[in-house]
Amino acid sequence: MKNPLNLLSGVAMATCLLFGSSAMAQTMSSSDFSAAKTRIKADYKVDKKACDSQADNAKDVCVAEAKGKEAVALAELDNSYKPTAKTHNKVSIAKAEAAYDVAKEKCDDLAGNPKDVCVKEAKAALTAAKADAKVQMKTSAANTTAKEKTTEAKAQASSENKEVRADAAADKRAAQLKVAEEKCDALASTAKDNCLKDAKVTFGKL
Repeated sequence: MKNPLNLLSGVAMATCLLFGSSAMAQTMSSSDFSAAKTRIKADYKVDKKACDSQADNAKDVCVAEAKGKEAVALAELDNSYKPTAKTHNKVSIAKAEAAYDVAKEKCDDLAGNPKDVCVKEAKAALTAAKADAKVQMKTSAANTTAKEKTTEAKAQASSENKEVRADAAADKRAAQLKVAEEKCDALASTAKDNCLKDAKVTFGKL
């Protein structure tokens, strides 16, 4: 049986290669933008068609990778065409969701508790990535606004940044707790009870 941790590590590495930032120009004309978008969609059709040579879950994984590649490329295109904090954030979210969809499909190669753990780990990675993206966007926006404001406003922006980071940390810990609890389900009786207690101590509220 495949180790779900090794499986997800492999997914993470593959994701870095598959969804790496594209080297698009920061400025492009509307016609260049339209042509690039058409090319991305055409590439997706080719990638998806190539999946027909595979079967069962391997085909599902292949299709998920193709869809993820297209979604990330489109998000990167939008960010290259009209770069803003919002479009940059959308790129981060697209990469996180693409990685999650691929990881979730690969979890189907497992069964029982290992599969459940694999799915929870994939969701935890998605939660962490989205939380980090939110922190980055909020912090960037707050810092930009603070440059034009008073010392008091800057202090408030700093406080808001801390709150956003605290919320992100809480979301990550909650996701990690679910993973730990799922792993405990593989145990029985006292061992399971102790495992759950340890998980709550480790990943519970600060």
